[in-house]
Amino acid sequence: MSFDRQKLSTILSDGIQTMSLVLSDEQQNLLLDYLERIHKWNKAFNLTSVRDPEQMMVKHILDSLAVAPFLTDKRYIDVGTGPGLPGIPLAIVCPDKHFTLLDSLGKRVRFMKQCAFEMKLTNINPIQSRVEEHVPAQYYDAVLSRAFASLKDMLHWCEHLVDTQGKFLALKGQYPTDEIAAIPESFTLESSVELLVPGLEGERHLLTVQKS
Repeated sequence: MSFDRQKLSTILSDGIQTMSLVLSDEQQNLLLDYLERIHKWNKAFNLTSVRDPEQMMVKHILDSLAVAPFLTDKRYIDVGTGPGLPGIPLAIVCPDKHFTLLDSLGKRVRFMKQCAFEMKLTNINPIQSRVEEHVPAQYYDAVLSRAFASLKDMLHWCEHLVDTQGKFLALKGQYPTDEIAAIPESFTLESSVELLVPGLEGERHLLTVQKS
């Protein structure tokens, strides 16, 4: 699969226009730089099962960016981030926010650190740890997760990362009726928003949960 930067740039600019996002040329170039790095590293390190750069643009970059309008806090932790999704695209488009990127696999964390260094991303902090073993120096405002675990498991494993005001933002596919029914009584589903991700087949929902 070749990396056609011109074509990918068009998919990106069309996508952000459809989503009514406003990104500078520099931000769009950084997103393309990041995708190009995933594409290169993927050959040796298998960072993501998606191989086609055009599919990556939709399933990874645009899918991550769809969350941007809903980020109202300052300090986030992206759990089970993989190669930095959705955290790195969100860090690029939300330079005023800070993202801790947590993954248990060393190769992914090395990749993210390399991205931070080469792309001069000062608002990300990649950390190698299992989520239940990560003890933050101060609470995060919110926990982000994308394809990480069921809602119940996410809340169980991540509860210690936020205080009573903290939120949990979970990116899901179809509306997860069964998962929502299994949310413990000590938590409340605050909102569910269906996201528009241009070019993505299937549904996308962002669920926001808070401690009761």
